[in-house]
Amino acid sequence: MNTKIVFFDIDGTLVSFSTHKIPESTKQAVHELRQKGVKVYIATGRPMAFIDNLDGLEYDGMVTTTGAYCVDGKGKTIHYKPIPHEDIERVVRHHLLHPEEAYPIFFVCSDGVYMSKSSDEVREVVQLLNLEMPEMMPIEQVLGRDVLQVISFFKKEDEAHIMSEYMPGSTSTRWHPYFTDIIAKGESKSTGIDCVLRHEGINLNESMAFGDGGNDVDMLRHVAYGVAMGNACDEVKTLADYVTDTVDNDGILKALQHLDLVCS
Repeated sequence: MNTKIVFFDIDGTLVSFSTHKIPESTKQAVHELRQKGVKVYIATGRPMAFIDNLDGLEYDGMVTTTGAYCVDGKGKTIHYKPIPHEDIERVVRHHLLHPEEAYPIFFVCSDGVYMSKSSDEVREVVQLLNLEMPEMMPIEQVLGRDVLQVISFFKKEDEAHIMSEYMPGSTSTRWHPYFTDIIAKGESKSTGIDCVLRHEGINLNESMAFGDGGNDVDMLRHVAYGVAMGNACDEVKTLADYVTDTVDNDGILKALQHLDLVCS
């Protein structure tokens, strides 16, 4: 393989769910990777405001918000695609007219992340991801803002109806039973990766990615070589080119060693 760029998911891939930290072996392996001239990009469902757990990791840029917002290492915007305003308006109108059916939503806006309401599920997820609780905001105040992502806490069985009825211009990517990440239709980690490749002047057949969750499926299928973490869901493991050890068991280092990309 002639790998010139590697994309890493954050939660469950770079960062442990148990320690909320990046293993030192991963930091060292990524450092060696970059020393050899290989570009390293983050590829996450997290919005920029929620990326606070990469302490000490070296990287060259980010694919964030499941591909809807991408930046290079200097902070230059490579790609920016908000959800259609009409989709947001339909969701807000439904919540105002039918408060008994309202579910918690995080609105990821260009100026911050806002929450419509809380719940036990919201608190559990915030704790799982080691996040700060977003600022509460009346749902109607999101109207007119650019919304890059909607993190919606509705059940999987309600997903098809809600998406077709209220957000037809958007797409849903679920990696947790409590919530789904919603972005503009046509956007994904793979489309974000394509924007980065054009920006960096690198071919798709020179790319690699590491992931563990449902929102990594598209990415791992798209790149030239996809690596699943040992803690990945079965769907991700099945489609990956290689399955490594878990994030807590030096999985990234072991995979990069196996593929002769690092020595340490």
